Amino acid sequence: MIHADFSRRAVVAPHQYQWVASPQGGVERVMLDRVGAEKARATSIVRYAPGSHFPAHQHPGGEEILVLSGTFSEDGRHFPAGWYLRNPPGSSHRPASEEGAVIFVKLRQMKPREQRAVRIDTRAPSSWQNQQVREVCPLFSDEAEQTSLQRLALGQALFAEPVEGAELLVLTGSVVADGESYGRGSWMRLPAGSYPGIVAGAHGTTLYLKRGRLGETPVKE
Repeated sequence: MIHADFSRRAVVAPHQYQWVASPQGGVERVMLDRVGAEKARATSIVRYAPGSHFPAHQHPGGEEILVLSGTFSEDGRHFPAGWYLRNPPGSSHRPASEEGAVIFVKLRQMKPREQRAVRIDTRAPSSWQNQQVREVCPLFSDEAEQTSLQRLALGQALFAEPVEGAELLVLTGSVVADGESYGRGSWMRLPAGSYPGIVAGAHGTTLYLKRGRLGETPVKE
């Protein structure tokens, strides 16, 4: 159980990363939040050594991936840094990386009715749109969550209104939260509330942002 109380704020900065070996050789992970044992509802940073892979396996509760560096591969398709993948509940794959990769991964957090696979190249200009004085790359949206990448200018507030819950990963630049600066690789999960003190840092920021009712999806072994 890691950061398993969704009513409390959780923060992990890069200097706090604790790399833990996975059951598969050459693959390590930083556990950001986790509810359950090996088959868990989990959010992690995962690092593939060059030439490493997992055997083919299923994801009963779905899997969400953002490639942070290197090239991540599955079933013969290759996804360099910037690609967003969403594999719905019941899907299967054989993940690997020939050159090595670091990915942001969320497991067992999708609604059972979700059935559509998503593949988005977030580095393609066509994936981005201007929304309310910021640039947004929409990734997924339904009644329970809204997931996107967002680019904010120096000092720009992340939230203009209260949120039901939110999760963010800083991809470039930094964010300032209540006077504390969090740089690239920092992860934060917020319970319902208002957060006017979270703003883009000195050089702006690009971040992954999920908003919605976090923590509702049950873990099924």
